[in-house]
Amino acid sequence: MTVIVRDLRPDDPADTEGYARVRHLALPYILFTPESVRHLVTHSHPDARFRPLIAVEDGEVIGAAGVSLAYDSPEPGQGLLNVYVRPDRTGRGAGRMLVRAAEEHLDAVGATTLYTWVLDEPANRAFAERNGFTEGRPAHFLRLDLADGTLPPVPETPPGVELRTAADFADDPRALFELEAATVADEPGMVPIELTDYDAWLEQNWRHPLLNHELTTAAVVDGRPVAFTVAYTDGGGRYVTAMTGTLRTHRGRGLAKLAKTHSLHRARAAGVTEAFTGNDAGNDPMIAVNKWLGYEICATEVRYVRPAG
Repeated sequence: MTVIVRDLRPDDPADTEGYARVRHLALPYILFTPESVRHLVTHSHPDARFRPLIAVEDGEVIGAAGVSLAYDSPEPGQGLLNVYVRPDRTGRGAGRMLVRAAEEHLDAVGATTLYTWVLDEPANRAFAERNGFTEGRPAHFLRLDLADGTLPPVPETPPGVELRTAADFADDPRALFELEAATVADEPGMVPIELTDYDAWLEQNWRHPLLNHELTTAAVVDGRPVAFTVAYTDGGGRYVTAMTGTLRTHRGRGLAKLAKTHSLHRARAAGVTEAFTGNDAGNDPMIAVNKWLGYEICATEVRYVRPAG
């Protein structure tokens, strides 16, 4: 059977369902649904030059790739390509074809450096290295069993601190954007990010179909959110932390732990059965928080890099 690579058609349910299925089978620690795939394609920032690709064999989607420029990085030319193949459809050349198509696109839009995430498994590492990539920073996926596991009790809320959900900011979420912009700039990683476009954030993040406004929780001091945890849910019992952070001026008070613990307790009460999160391997403060909450490492990814061209 012949494998072909082509652009994903966001209005074709078979394409979006196939893309989401590949992502789930290859990397089940991040939530993808057909609706979130359509949102990603239709609301991507124009400067990202985002191109979703699929590998198709006999009418079935067996591979997927997300290809873009890190438009929100202060360092221009940072190309991002992440390739996934269904574990039961490897060895057919789909991954290699997706990489080649992704490289051609990124070369055409001016990428100077290429970054990719690779699961820490021998076959995946070897594939990246055969394609000219060299090893960079590792990061961990962590899982928390909310069906049969235990959660620590909710910490006491300090005087002067109020907990609010994202739903409480529905009329004007700009304060949450400003908090995310301040905290994402401090995240460890190989590609620095600066959030400056509020309208793009509204379209891509605030209106994301998986964002749970009731479980996303912020610690508020003097009317201003100073720490938060962002929760995505898929409606099927799974929860993913998309971001957790605290303003520098309010760190050391346990506010991120407080917000995340509250969110997880409410998630379990709402029927969520498992929660996932991710940590850069060098992010010791959040690793400590997640260990306290009961999360356990379930997989490791490594970011690989190489010059474009």
